[in-house]
Amino acid sequence: MMPVPDTTTPLIYLDHAATTPVRPEVVAAMTAVLQDPLAAGNPSSRHRLGARAREALDEARRQVGALLGAPQERIVFTGSATEANNLALLGAARAAGRHRRHLVITAIEHPSVMEAAALLESQGYRVTRVAPSREGVVDAEAVARAVEDDTFLVSVMLVNNETGALQPVADVARLVRRRRPEVLVHSDLVQAAGRLPVDVETLGVDLASVSAHKLHGPKGVGALYVGPRARLDPIVVGGGQERGLRSGTENLPGIVGFGVASALARQELPQTTERLRRLGRRLLDGLSGLGHRAHLLGPADPERRAPHIVCVALEGLRAEVVATHLDQEAGVLVSVGSACSSHKARKSHVLLAMGVPERLATGAIRLSLGLLTREEEVDEAIRRTAAVVEALSAFVGRGGGRG
Repeated sequence: MMPVPDTTTPLIYLDHAATTPVRPEVVAAMTAVLQDPLAAGNPSSRHRLGARAREALDEARRQVGALLGAPQERIVFTGSATEANNLALLGAARAAGRHRRHLVITAIEHPSVMEAAALLESQGYRVTRVAPSREGVVDAEAVARAVEDDTFLVSVMLVNNETGALQPVADVARLVRRRRPEVLVHSDLVQAAGRLPVDVETLGVDLASVSAHKLHGPKGVGALYVGPRARLDPIVVGGGQERGLRSGTENLPGIVGFGVASALARQELPQTTERLRRLGRRLLDGLSGLGHRAHLLGPADPERRAPHIVCVALEGLRAEVVATHLDQEAGVLVSVGSACSSHKARKSHVLLAMGVPERLATGAIRLSLGLLTREEEVDEAIRRTAAVVEALSAFVGRGGGRG
């Protein structure tokens, strides 16, 4: 086996699709709010401290809206993107009434969409799950054809969190609207925001979810864009905050941090996208050099994939074994499937929906790049990964079972 690195060996973090380090500018903005006694007001209070807190809240709402090309009054803050996705599906179902009981999702959505849909299904709603191609991309016309007379919502993510495959959300919205204009279109933009240009007007969506901690902001804050056509009922009640759509006193420091992270992401987007594309190509080329054991999962065309996610299957090896050895022996941190479900011993529903053979699906790891990833880290990660794969392959070759 490869030698265990000593404690001075720097870790290489390649799990930015799971979460990202908080930027110093974000920490500074949050700290300023936490340390400012005049910012201690509740945004719902009518006194001057409440007004000051509302000003900070509104500024963050403007910054998050600007990242999405949306006016600030269309942004509803939540406790996470999972909550935003839940609000989009469950809130739209409740508002649609008892005569509209059908929704369309893809078979590769994040669990927060998949399980919200399953919950509705258990309550008597009908759910159509549209399968992707073998490259993990859904067909926009197939999604539109799945719309029925009583469909109230279509939900399609923009970037798949496991493979990085870009989905044709704008085409879906256009075709669905042509078929049935009253149907709402929701998109989970979590893996796209801050890495790719996203504009809710251009996409043509009515609802869109984003997360702070995926773009170098704090954990515990998300947002839902609610367009002018969308009608939602709240799923959290008891205070009437966020235009009555999400009760509970707002997490002001976290929301201020989300705003600053969004403003920086918007300001730096062209450079970030180009830099991630360059690093992504370098990472993919290096992993391809691992030989016949490495298979890219997702679109081969770089224009049809997000720049920061690379998903590879290591044939003959088990992903959790590879990931553990990369962590414990090589200091390279990656995910097995999506981080939200990687601690659960189950096969990836995304890879199963793509028809990936089991021998490959069980060997799939995800490497994801971030703002702070450097070129030399990519090269070193490739070198360390090659060493781990070689050592595990030799172990398997000696009859040691599946590494």
